[in-house]
Amino acid sequence: MRLRKLLSGLIAATILLSAFAGCNSGTPSSSDTGDTDSETSVSTPADDTSEEDGAEEGTTAADATPLELWTFQEVHRSFYETMAEKWNEANPDKAIDLTVSVQPFDDMHNKLTIALQSGEGAPDMCDVEINRFPTYLEGEPQFMDLTSYVDPYRDDIVAARLEVYSKDGVNYGIPTHVGATVAFYDTSILNEAGVDYKEIKTWDDYKEAGLKVVEATGKAMGAAETDRTFIYQAMLAAQDADMTDENGDPALDSEASIKALSTIQELVEAGVDQTIPGGSVDAEEGYGAINAGGYATIISPLWYMSRYPAYMESIEAGRIGIAPIPVFDEADYGVSYGGGGTGTVVTVQSENPELAGEWLCWAKLSEEGNRDIWNVLGFDPCNISLWEDEELTTDESNQFISFFIDNPFDVLNTIKDDIRTIKSTYAVPTIDDIMTNVVLPDIIENGVPAEEAAVAAQEQAVNELGL
Repeated sequence: MRLRKLLSGLIAATILLSAFAGCNSGTPSSSDTGDTDSETSVSTPADDTSEEDGAEEGTTAADATPLELWTFQEVHRSFYETMAEKWNEANPDKAIDLTVSVQPFDDMHNKLTIALQSGEGAPDMCDVEINRFPTYLEGEPQFMDLTSYVDPYRDDIVAARLEVYSKDGVNYGIPTHVGATVAFYDTSILNEAGVDYKEIKTWDDYKEAGLKVVEATGKAMGAAETDRTFIYQAMLAAQDADMTDENGDPALDSEASIKALSTIQELVEAGVDQTIPGGSVDAEEGYGAINAGGYATIISPLWYMSRYPAYMESIEAGRIGIAPIPVFDEADYGVSYGGGGTGTVVTVQSENPELAGEWLCWAKLSEEGNRDIWNVLGFDPCNISLWEDEELTTDESNQFISFFIDNPFDVLNTIKDDIRTIKSTYAVPTIDDIMTNVVLPDIIENGVPAEEAAVAAQEQAVNELGL
């Protein structure tokens, strides 16, 4: 019943989006960096050697199996195209003609939902954002069972990142990264205030350092986000807590949730953290504010590394440090959690599901694929054996290793034994909407007491989910 209601709403929303498509222009964010429709195709080039010359007939573009992939991230396109080219070189007998279509975040997910419901129009493969994923697993998933294709790589992959895109032990989505959450520190601001980021272990340390930063520079210690929940989730994970209970139901009024929200509010009220333009450090307005040197700390999953060279040209190499996130108890320093994510699926409408499943799992789970996930995308690879591969981790020609003060892999190896998971359940899309549309704006901008906001959020979530 819930899925039918959702689909009806999405169909209506899609009609409205079509009507107003010419009136809106998206802004980059963690979910919609690629905000224009575009597509490219990668296949094995045609062999122009004629049979009249007596040469053996080679694999041609016409021989390649066409596969279509939808994504909402422009940066993912280059990775998929790279892996298609490498696959075709190594497997000319199973070459693919890959077409990658980059679409706006909401449009793509809405189109996918409607295509799956109607039974036509879905691509062979599609990126699905982690908070949207549980919706597609309700009832009988319209995604292919990828378990057997995952099995050859399973022992080398962080299990939690496979589990988050699974149901009843079946793997339906393939992860892109671990997304270990870290703190990025702008030393040009901290040094002016006499703050050493390596001494920040707890949120109390962070607040004390932040007060010094504000007094000495007039700039914010950190960015208070109303449109993302990563800091809230990191604070929950550090308490070994979650947004949902053991049944997957909302737990927004738990003691841990109230403590996290209260801490976020206290930092804002003290002037240590200030609202980031656009509500997110991963929005166009946010990039501009960070690029202008307005925030000393950005707390985000490690994939945020790619945003610095891509969107913040005024921040030079050797200026940003990376460290584990602050925690409530110093004994827990080094705790992190896997934030954000994209699970790539093969839909049941694919005409070539076996080849799509084989290529996709090779592209995103193999050692070669994980190397390019790092080298092309700058994401922390799910194959953690690579975190200690010196050829990869000490390559000074890599833009991310050369850009930051701290080697990202040194930080990853510090936290790798305690990277926790915030469960992705049926309730998470509803919870995320309530947190970003109501709770965070209320406690950060409107002064609503954190406990009051948490209790109201729990009641709203329960009502909306019909519990």
